[in-house]
This record gives sequence, structure tokens and C-alpha cells, in this order.
Amino acid sequence: MQNSSENKLAFALKSAVAAGLVAMVLAVPIIGLPAVDIGGGTLGLEPRWMHVGLAAIIVFVGRFLLVSTADKRAAMSGDEPLFERMVKPVAQYSKPIGLLVVIAAIALPFMPFANRYVVDVATLTLIYIMLGWGLNIVVGLAGLLDLGYVAFYAVGAYSYALLAIHFDFSFWICLPMAGAFAAFFGVILGFPVLRLRGDYLAIVTLGFGEMIRIVLINWYDVTKGPDGLSSIPRPTFFGLPFKRRPPEGIESFHQYFGLDYSSMHRLIFLYFLILLLALVTYWFSNRMRSLPVGRAWEALREDEIACRSLGINATNTKLTAFAVGAMFGGFAGSFFATRQGFISPESFVFIESAVILAIVVLGGMGSQFGVVIASIFLILLPEIFRELEEYRMLAFGAGMVLIMVWRPQGLSIGRAPSIRLHGDPGKGGAS
Repeated sequence: MQNSSENKLAFALKSAVAAGLVAMVLAVPIIGLPAVDIGGGTLGLEPRWMHVGLAAIIVFVGRFLLVSTADKRAAMSGDEPLFERMVKPVAQYSKPIGLLVVIAAIALPFMPFANRYVVDVATLTLIYIMLGWGLNIVVGLAGLLDLGYVAFYAVGAYSYALLAIHFDFSFWICLPMAGAFAAFFGVILGFPVLRLRGDYLAIVTLGFGEMIRIVLINWYDVTKGPDGLSSIPRPTFFGLPFKRRPPEGIESFHQYFGLDYSSMHRLIFLYFLILLLALVTYWFSNRMRSLPVGRAWEALREDEIACRSLGINATNTKLTAFAVGAMFGGFAGSFFATRQGFISPESFVFIESAVILAIVVLGGMGSQFGVVIASIFLILLPEIFRELEEYRMLAFGAGMVLIMVWRPQGLSIGRAPSIRLHGDPGKGGAS
């Protein structure tokens, strides 16, 4: 018995030493030798060996604890994994928790700590939550791997900007039009990929996203190319602009309500606007999931051959998934354009698609609540800890590796089934 314990301890030590050495080798070029400006416009290397040693020690200790306590953790968890036992109470009260989260989101701008930075970060997080819910329809429900989702985001943003600048349409007119244009492009993308699946589908959608970006760069007469579009009109509150000195004959928001002018008025309005759009996205996608088309999406995800054998039109099912998902990407893009006041092709690069897809995968395929959790991890936390910004992508990659190793199904606490059998609300899984 003692020899067995010593052997396990020796194995854990060897494994930890190996992991620490690997971490040290990887940390030297990433952390230990950053490029810095040494003056005169030249770059040099500033060694940070202490950072390298600290990274190696952290990996060594973590690996040693993980390996040495594996048997104990397995015995404690029994038949049910530890993570599942931790989140089960949350899953049982998901609706009250969701309601509390919405109430907290509504009250956020009026909290004592809610300054300009807090509202801006919360708005950015809500944009990615909305994008995640839109892509979740395509990837999570229909099972169609889309690496070019940022193309629909760009189409929505440029549609809004061009319509607002050249035709002087209001935000509420441009918003549905931007969604319709994005949905149209979703259908255009859907037709060539009807017979593709898996890696081949991912490559084609990736190429589609890059095609849209290249068109935006080169179609200078319309999009202004890399210079971008500026002076994009801002949304108004029922015709009341958020300006200190509005044009003659037009009453501003603060004048109408008898308030002192504050730039926070516009930021809070934009925050509530994206919160409303995100909640509409959540409600709509939940409703769609309970309809026959939503069940057809999930049947397509599970087994396309069986789906066809049941008489489901796979062509229409794929096209509706692409169109609906793209529509919400277009809505988010139109909001992004009016919030920024300036857009350029650099805002719609491939890394944006990768981040949105990572949110869906990290949160759990098909899980609405999981998208919120993943957005907090990938968007909100890096903004809070900005002093660690240089390690952001390192932490991003490490987090994705860890979740794929230990929790490949994502952080989701579970999805409510779209249909239950035998009328028993407490049993049954997702169909």
C-alpha cells in the first residue's frame, strides 16, 4: 500500500516537472522576451525571467495537485461528476436566476459605481451576448459550423451606415432593413453549402467572411475602403437627440425633460437599446426552438440522414437557420455602427468570428445561458483586468484548451428540452 502511494507520488512529481519544463519553454518567447521601445523608434527585447519562472512554478504546482488528487476527486464525485453536482442547484432555479440577472442589468446604469467605463463595458458585453445567441442558432441548434459569422455583422453595420448617411433614414427604419439585408446574405451563403458539412462547411464560411471583408476594402466608391465610414447618425429618443446644442427648432433630450446636459444620457440610452435587442433575440430564439422549424434544426444537428428520412426538408431547414442567425448578426451590426459613429473593415476581421464561435462553444452548444457565462469570461473579465491586457490572448487560448479537455460540452448548466414525453415535467432530455 505504501509502495503504491509512493509510486503515485513519484508519477505526479514527474508529470509536474515535465509540465513545468514545457511551460518554461513556451513562456520564454511569449512572456520572457517581449518587444519594447528602447528609444529612437527602435525595438528591443526586455528579458523577464521572473515572469517565466513564475509561470513554470504555477504550472508545476497545478499539475502536481491535479495528478496527485485524481483518485480522491474520483472517489468524492462517485457516479456524478463534481461539476455537475456543483451546477445542479443553479439549473433547478435557472428561471429565477435569469430574472434576477435581467433586473440587475436594468438597474446597472443607476448604481453608484456605474460610470462611463462601466456602462461602455456592459454595452460591449451585451453586443457579444447578442452575437453569441445569433450564432447559437446556426452552430448550437442546427449544427452548422460557421466561421464567417462576422460577415453578417459587417453587412448589418454597413447597411445601417449607408442608409442613414445617404438616405437620412432613422435608426428604427434602418434596423429592420439591416437585419433583412444580413438575412439575405445568409441565404446566399446557404445555397452553396447545402451539401457540405463539418470541416468543408467551416472552410467555405471562412472564405465567405473574408470575401465580404475584401469587398469592403476594395469597393471604395461605396464603403470608402480602409478609410471607413464616419459621421454615422446616432439614434434619438423618439425624435429627441442627445446633443448639448441641437439644431434650431429641435428640442434636445435634456431640454425636453428639464435635465442638466450629460453625455451619460446617450450612453445609458444605448445600453438599454442593446439590452432590449438582446432580450428580443433571446425570446425569439427560444420561441423558434419550440416551433417545428426549431425542432427540425435540432434533428438536423443530431443526424441529417435520419432527418431526411423523416420527411424534413433539409435544404429549407439549413437556409432558415442561416437566415435567422444572420438576421440577428445584422441587428447587432447596425447597433455597433450607430454606437461607434465610425466603422471600417478592420472592425470585422476573422478574430471576431473566432471569438463569437468560442463564446458559443465555451458556453455549451445550444445553451442560451451558457452564452451569457462565456461572454462574461471572454469579454467582461478581460476588460476589468486591463492591466493584464498583454496576456489576454494567452489566457484566451489556455481557457479554450482547458474547457476542451475537462468540459468539452461547455460550461452550460443544461438546456431545457424542446418537447417532453408522457407529460412528466421532471423527466426527459432535450430532443
